[in-house]
Amino acid sequence: MESFEVNKLLGALLGTIFVVMSIAIASDAIFYAPHPEKEGFAIEAAEAAAGGETAGGEDQAPQPIGPLIAAADPKAGEAIFKRCQTCHTAEKGGPNKTGPDLWDVVNRPIASHEGFAYSAGIKEFSQGSSLKWDYDHLNGFLTSPKAFVKGTAMTFAGLKKPEDRAAVIAYLRTMSDNPAPLPQ
Repeated sequence: MESFEVNKLLGALLGTIFVVMSIAIASDAIFYAPHPEKEGFAIEAAEAAAGGETAGGEDQAPQPIGPLIAAADPKAGEAIFKRCQTCHTAEKGGPNKTGPDLWDVVNRPIASHEGFAYSAGIKEFSQGSSLKWDYDHLNGFLTSPKAFVKGTAMTFAGLKKPEDRAAVIAYLRTMSDNPAPLPQ
């Protein structure tokens, strides 16, 4: 009788192992996720060295963006803007996502989009003046949102290349019924 009980225990153990392995194989087949053919976006961040310069030696203050915007290609800006579409839309009447809709953002007052709950940092930045998202403010913000507006909830690292910022701003300028005039 003793060997019969041992056989029952071994049978139960083997049956349990079979069921668990079958479930594991089935769940791997159901929830299979292949690796992407192309990797995601690389996050470039330069650490600041002493004296207010980046590790590459260039100054952190944004360059004047006006001449670059005038020469920028909005189509290139549209391609770069795809990184932003996780959190923003740029269509007329588009929905707010994690960030506000950016339709007609150029020269719009800061923290003024209807129906969006702005972070305390952006609200504080825009208080007490009639600041607008003009070309210089957009350039500064897109360079490094956290450095430009202390306390902003925007987690984007920024666009380090002035040409990329100019292209995105040129694209955002076209996202309007009445585009803002180009800077001088």
